[in-house]
Amino acid sequence: MILRFVLRRCALAVPSLIGLLVLTFVLIRVVPSDPAAAMAGDAATPEQIAQLRHEYGLDRPVWEQFFVYAGKAVRLDFGESAFSHRPVALDIAQRLPATLELTFAAMAISIFLGVPLGVFAALRHNQWPDFALRMVSVLGVAVAAFWVAIMLQLLFAMELGWLPLRGELSVSVPPPVRLSGFLLVDSLLTGRFDAFGDGLAHLVLPAVTLALGGMASIVRFTRAGVLDTLQQDFVTYERAMGYRRMRLIWRYVLRNSVTATITQIGLLFGGLIAGGVVVEAIYDWPGIGSYTVNAILTGDHQVMLAVTLLIGVVYAVVNILTDLVHGLVDPRLMDRS
Repeated sequence: MILRFVLRRCALAVPSLIGLLVLTFVLIRVVPSDPAAAMAGDAATPEQIAQLRHEYGLDRPVWEQFFVYAGKAVRLDFGESAFSHRPVALDIAQRLPATLELTFAAMAISIFLGVPLGVFAALRHNQWPDFALRMVSVLGVAVAAFWVAIMLQLLFAMELGWLPLRGELSVSVPPPVRLSGFLLVDSLLTGRFDAFGDGLAHLVLPAVTLALGGMASIVRFTRAGVLDTLQQDFVTYERAMGYRRMRLIWRYVLRNSVTATITQIGLLFGGLIAGGVVVEAIYDWPGIGSYTVNAILTGDHQVMLAVTLLIGVVYAVVNILTDLVHGLVDPRLMDRS
């Protein structure tokens, strides 16, 4: 049943990814920029630019360019980057672990702080902790990530000197041998605890910056779900039977309250990867976010298409996993699908 459920969700995701690819390809092509001129450089002659345009097939009709690109994308061939002059797939494969490491850290902060705070706010409904957390959650959603990043850098890096300003690792610390591509994991696997401590210190500020908005959303959804479940008859019955309050809350109330929270967590993961573009650029984090910013500034169409498709795939996979978790929490949802 689970396999059929997953396959059905995968089949539904394919048209969305095709639509995303078509829309992105058309929008990038209508932007008044010439990737051949960007690749050739400022000193290139019109003849050299025309030659590059012919070599990369940019002089063909748009529909023909799309089908050629789609055929290559199916084989994970996204062409060559005009910025690095290397295969885009290779660049993404090298930078993706840094982005995932940052995303997983931000997700962990959002979940392990957001869920307990949401439960606490619900249990203190209409009291000052509830009002304070509601105000903080609104600010967390409303305040721009780039402003938070700059403020954190000014306070903790430049004023107090507690944490590094930018980058993934200090210049004075040699990087560990890359096995998995994840800096912290490879540091532990190779016994490089100096690199692990330094990398963890570099991770704190960008992870906290990226996590604030997601944590605020999780607090709000968890609070609303717990408040709704507390009004259910089974909670009143268990209280009357003398069931211990905290065990009732964390074992039964929370389980019946997390449906909307799980959905928000699933959407949050894809949103963190997409939103990490700005955060990575500010903190000079060597992930696909800073890579995408360079692609936008240089008009590198191949990178922009590949990264957009990657984020779309991440959203699709996370949505499928979210639906699967929903089905495991409440099997009735899986039976209806």
